[in-house]
Amino acid sequence: MRDLLIYNSLSNKKEIFEPIKEGYVGMYVCGPTVYSNVHLGNVRTFMSFDMIYRYFLHLGYKVRYVRNITDAGHLTDDSEEDKISTKARLEKLEPMEIVQKYTTDFHQILQKFNFLSPSIEPTATGHIIEQIEAIKTILKNGLAYEVNGSVYFDVLKYNETEHYGILSKRNIEDAIENTRALDGQSDKRNPQDFALWKKAEPEHIQRWNSPWGVGFPGWHLECTVMSTKYLGEVFDIHGGGMDLKFPHHECEIAQAQACNHQAPVRYWMHGNMLTMNGKKMSKSTGNNILPEEIFTGDNDNITKGYAPSVARFFMMQAHYRSVLDFSNDAIMASEKGHNRLMEALVVLESLKAEATSTLDVSAWKEKCYAAMSDDFNTPVLIAHLFEAVKWINLLKEGRESLMAQDLKLLLETLSVFVFDVLGLENTQESDDGSKKLDALVRILIDMRNEARENRDWALSDKIRDQLLAMGIQLKDGKEGTMYSIH
Repeated sequence: MRDLLIYNSLSNKKEIFEPIKEGYVGMYVCGPTVYSNVHLGNVRTFMSFDMIYRYFLHLGYKVRYVRNITDAGHLTDDSEEDKISTKARLEKLEPMEIVQKYTTDFHQILQKFNFLSPSIEPTATGHIIEQIEAIKTILKNGLAYEVNGSVYFDVLKYNETEHYGILSKRNIEDAIENTRALDGQSDKRNPQDFALWKKAEPEHIQRWNSPWGVGFPGWHLECTVMSTKYLGEVFDIHGGGMDLKFPHHECEIAQAQACNHQAPVRYWMHGNMLTMNGKKMSKSTGNNILPEEIFTGDNDNITKGYAPSVARFFMMQAHYRSVLDFSNDAIMASEKGHNRLMEALVVLESLKAEATSTLDVSAWKEKCYAAMSDDFNTPVLIAHLFEAVKWINLLKEGRESLMAQDLKLLLETLSVFVFDVLGLENTQESDDGSKKLDALVRILIDMRNEARENRDWALSDKIRDQLLAMGIQLKDGKEGTMYSIH
């Protein structure tokens, strides 16, 4: 196999990937906490690792990809109640109803984006016994303590022999300053200690029996337990969003060291954040969009809906370690690029072979692989794919030529990277139907505008109401009348 470079967050440099077992990859990615609809930033992180998973499979590796579901134990910043229990109270549902509702939403969204399913998708609640056993081991090894039915990891004691901060490059003083105000700090010996097990107060809904009393596990522990259970005490790759590097992943390393006396992960990989209109996404300010709203166009930040494959292409145009900014202009430009790519593939399939080749397809193919093998550099890969698009247009015009074997190689390579690796889908057929629907709706909008100019309010309302009954909602704004499909 060709050398594959991966940027390792542990060393802060690119390293040649050398799996623990030749031909096999063990990869763990922190999954969602299922208490609300999956947001676009989450989707971008999971999409990056879906692309990475796809490339490993394409290279011929056998991959065990584990992505968990956090369905218990994720504490909020200002409460000792986890997010799922909080949402259950707000919606007056059982916690497992919340879990089921938003796990289903998560799977449906990822399916629309053409994600491959992970090999294993374990849940925190399905591994309570293993988490309790891990806490027992950490206590036995003298790196945790129990107070009033809760168990905390002793960070200062751990730091006497290990480096708490090895991943985030923080020292222990930074850890103290940045410790979140949670976990019942009055019970803790030191402010930077974190919960392994929390005592459940009477009003807490999710609760399990343990040697320390009735309670629930800390958020960080589940990933340590599930990753090492399914991938071994030391495995190849651990991924997640940049925001998880500290404290979550730092705590994972400490817990695994405390249990197994060795570093758990060879390569730590982190995806960067997604912004919107140059600012952090925020529900409170309205600078926010859900994946489903991209598909329907039912959001004030975009002027129409876009196919899931277009949104996927938009995300693939940035390197997974780079900040990506979502805007109406950016997604609109991605749609044009996506369509050009798909149209070129259709043209390529219809081209006839010539007696000679005037283009070096093999060299182009190597450039595609070089880009992906350089820390999964999708924007450089996409630049090479558009080089092929230019070729296809020249071939169509008869200004360049390819022999049969080169024509076949170009089609096969382009298809592999577009569909198998980037995970895009050809939306040309559905686009034809969408264009016809768009044209019809535009005609009706023009008729409605004319009726409004003539003060024929009855006809104007009739057109609006009948479109709404068909699931097409009109939105009147400064830029004219837009519509979204529900």
